Amino acid sequence: MEKMNMHTPDLAKENYEKLAALFPNAVTETKDENGETVRAIDADVLRSEIAATVVEGTQERYQFTWPDKRKSVVLANQPIAKTLRLDREKSVGRDGTPGSIDTENIYIEGDNLDALKLLQETYLGKVKMIYIDPPYNTGSDAFVYDDDSSISGEEFAERSGQRDDDGNLLFDMRTNNESNGRFHTDWLNMLYPRLRIAKDLLTNDGLIFISIDEGESHNLRKVCDEVFGEENFVVQIIWEKRFTRSNNSKRFTTQTEPIICYAKSISEIQSIQEKRNDKADSIYSNPDNDPRGPWTSVSYVNPALKEQRPNLAYPIQNPYTHEWVNHPTNAWKYEKGTYEKHVAENRLYWGKNKENKYPRLKKFLSEMNGGMVPVDLWRREESGTTDLASKALEELLGRKIFDFPKPVELIKRIISLIINDENNKDDIILDFFSGSATTANAVMQLNAEDGGNRKFIMVQLPEVCDEKSEAYKAGYRTICEIGEERIRRAGKKIKEESPLTTTKLDIGFRVFKVDSSNMEDVYYRPADVKQAQLDLFADNIKPDRTPEDLLFQVMLDLGITLSSSVDEEMLDGRKVFSVADGYLIACFDKDVTDETVKAIAKRHPFYAVFRDSGMANDSVMANFEQIFETYSPQTQRKVL
Repeated sequence: MEKMNMHTPDLAKENYEKLAALFPNAVTETKDENGETVRAIDADVLRSEIAATVVEGTQERYQFTWPDKRKSVVLANQPIAKTLRLDREKSVGRDGTPGSIDTENIYIEGDNLDALKLLQETYLGKVKMIYIDPPYNTGSDAFVYDDDSSISGEEFAERSGQRDDDGNLLFDMRTNNESNGRFHTDWLNMLYPRLRIAKDLLTNDGLIFISIDEGESHNLRKVCDEVFGEENFVVQIIWEKRFTRSNNSKRFTTQTEPIICYAKSISEIQSIQEKRNDKADSIYSNPDNDPRGPWTSVSYVNPALKEQRPNLAYPIQNPYTHEWVNHPTNAWKYEKGTYEKHVAENRLYWGKNKENKYPRLKKFLSEMNGGMVPVDLWRREESGTTDLASKALEELLGRKIFDFPKPVELIKRIISLIINDENNKDDIILDFFSGSATTANAVMQLNAEDGGNRKFIMVQLPEVCDEKSEAYKAGYRTICEIGEERIRRAGKKIKEESPLTTTKLDIGFRVFKVDSSNMEDVYYRPADVKQAQLDLFADNIKPDRTPEDLLFQVMLDLGITLSSSVDEEMLDGRKVFSVADGYLIACFDKDVTDETVKAIAKRHPFYAVFRDSGMANDSVMANFEQIFETYSPQTQRKVL
């Protein structure tokens, strides 16, 4: 049986192993900062192998950098010894039942960098779309993310002399105002590692949409160019977020806001469409009673000149006047063979009274495949505004307790995009700056409208509400509590408004909290601690952790989605968890007997997991492998 690691992957180590596999002759040994001999990559050998120009030192090059950027890269790759613990009390079942966990939606309370690292193995390449609305760095943002990607505020204050004569800080390091010498640096160091991990979660044809304002949009584009690749930039949408001008503005009223979109791999995306609407369909009609249904017409004339496209320059006959028509300057849009096909199919339109000088091509509504090419200007009529979003949330929660939420209409429009002619109705949607949980609301609403089964994963830091705020007065202690209550009420409202069509709608969510690992700290001491030493400890599991806690950490470690079905039963008097219809069977009870092991083996799970200290005696431990070899040799057996 195999011992489980129970910590997130060490991406830096994995990258080293990839290089070592590609260039084994570049592997060498050197001394680390402690004088210990370690394996390393010989840069000189690597240079010779890749046969590319290497830029070093102060040599000029094109780059986007900032203080502590290297530490931010390291932070993205570092493993963590943390886990996600289920909070049943806050969870809601798919039909709205409190305390139930029969739902496929996930809500995570905790630092989103930790959450992303915990998700990266299980959800690698599984998230179709990400939407985030991160802090805009306007000068008044309180950065509550305490990353290790940079020196502390205290250290920075000491080094930079940002204290008065009495040793007091000249400004609050938690508020990233413009007087902060690290104004852009702090924001970039916060965002960079999160985007690095988020990219890995996307499917190959996945997209990420990021709301921002003009203050940091240029820096965000540069960061995304580096993380996703400049070639994977898709579009910068201009969203009309408000319809009134502010006379309080000193210069210009900002009525629009950019939403930046990148693909994980643009080569994997053949097309992006959005759903047709009544406005788009209104241009189609059937004045000639064509049996193929409503149609519209488009020009047959090519923007290119005849000299540019000589193969598209040929005479066309008007079937009504029998005259041969040539455009004086431009080519036609289609080759002659295609033109002849259009004639045979009666697709050329010469005007209501046959008066057109040049033909137009009939385009039938039935051929549009339910989609249309999206534009980069999103009007308020179709995408909502911040004012209307605030009013809607206020009506839902009973009072104004959250500033500047995004409209549900906006997020619905994003997640309803059709990628590669697929309906995308079963996708996973991730928002790791969840806020008031607009994205979750939009997913449920869209599923109710089109019968989809999209799943959401929300991540939000449990930022404490100010005691003077309306949210605190209303009983909300953290931003998470606001988001969770919004999902509960939104789901209930959606079902009440459409009771006949939402009977199967999933309005629930499993609540997880980022916490320290279930394993004792000694389990994660540096590599110089030998396994023999670890084995001396009778139990490496923290005493306050439940079998359910252990189960979900095991699921994360094995790459089993957090939304998988979980069933409990008793076998030979021991509690046993069956995950994903028996794909994983786990037992964390103590005093596990041969009969317990045999009963599990007879279920033929793909994974069987036990507590290392859970075997009743040495005899059970000795018989363990033989039992599985007899009843289920293909099962992967693991202990923790």
